[in-house]
Amino acid sequence: MKHNPSSKQNQRISRISETTLVIGTDIAKHQHVARAFNYRGLELGRRCLFQNDENGLLNLLAWAESIKQEHGLTDVLLGVEPTGHYWFPLFHFLKQRGVEVVLVNPHHVRRSKELDDNSPTKNDIKDAKVVAKLVLDGRYTQPQLPEGVYADLRVLMNQRDRLCGDLNRVKGRIHNWLDRFFPEYRQVFKDWEGKASLITLQHFPLPQDVVGAGETTVMATWKNNGVNRAVGPKRAELLYRKAQTSIGLTEGATAARYELAMYLEQYTLLCRQIERLMEQVAALVEQIPGASHMMSIPCIGLVTVAGFLAEVGDLSGYEHSQQIVRHAGLSLRENSSGLHKGETTISKRGRCRLRALLYRAALTMVAKNPEFRALHLYFTTRRENPLKKKQSMIALCIKLIRVLFELGRKQKHYDASKVLGPHREAQLQAAA
Repeated sequence: MKHNPSSKQNQRISRISETTLVIGTDIAKHQHVARAFNYRGLELGRRCLFQNDENGLLNLLAWAESIKQEHGLTDVLLGVEPTGHYWFPLFHFLKQRGVEVVLVNPHHVRRSKELDDNSPTKNDIKDAKVVAKLVLDGRYTQPQLPEGVYADLRVLMNQRDRLCGDLNRVKGRIHNWLDRFFPEYRQVFKDWEGKASLITLQHFPLPQDVVGAGETTVMATWKNNGVNRAVGPKRAELLYRKAQTSIGLTEGATAARYELAMYLEQYTLLCRQIERLMEQVAALVEQIPGASHMMSIPCIGLVTVAGFLAEVGDLSGYEHSQQIVRHAGLSLRENSSGLHKGETTISKRGRCRLRALLYRAALTMVAKNPEFRALHLYFTTRRENPLKKKQSMIALCIKLIRVLFELGRKQKHYDASKVLGPHREAQLQAAA
């Protein structure tokens, strides 16, 4: 079934009837603003200022209930502009009490705030009205916040991103240290993160430490710490020679040793934390139906599937894969008028983490997956409307969404013969 945005908007407009109280809210850190309207857009009652705590939210409910009783209304639809994270407590509080909360796009609020007064003025009271008007026009979406195992998964994957960022920064500091104090080190150990290299940096960080210890002591240290492969007399001799002729800094040696030891301690801790975290992620992913089927795709592993589900949530909440495409900000936008044909680009109005995850996965798929590699070659070399490499990667990201959605929803394993389909197969054969 083809996804039809216009039909969805009509359904959202039909949701609002003569008995619906529409409330627009402007969310802040400490104090929120709410304004109430009927289905025709007429404001009801005075605006409500309420604090971001339990008493404030109870005051909001009492205010809404009094307006309902005064005007004979039966249900409430409350709109929120989801800027920042301050709206999360409000959403969960109202959801637990049966109040329906919907979201409006911050871009829509910014672009439509001048419609009433032809003024670019921005304030909380005005924004609350703009939010309510957008809800009345059906320009809202249902919140897709993760629940249960999906909520845990999002928290863990967000934490993994932060830990990986911290780890990359620590790696950069170690690279910086080596460039200053032992620039020849990576001529001996191309991968300084190997076991033998880490032991060397812990026991003999500076060139003068290596020279002072000698080749025999270095080799003995490796063996005493359980390193028996990939290193031997030749590696020890090379390390000694490079240390003898090193151009690294010699001043501040005591502080340099302490600095590197601190970095290595941080590196080890972060690696251990990421490993433990991924064990928790693996346990959660096992509980999600269809996750194992999604990982049957060649080159798609735990990190990709976990990251995808953390951003998307329960796949049963989507009617069509195009909804996820829009959620990722990968839907196309065109800039054309009359005879002018502008460049088509992606909207980027969606989850940036999901978009980045899909792009990294698509890069791997193009390199190692035969079906995706064939598609990339076809997109970039076809006779009519060939795509640039990056445009092709975007198309493959969308293709990957559809494959993941199909396998996860129907709980089917990856079938290479069905990825392309007969129509695309014919196109590929004709282009060959």
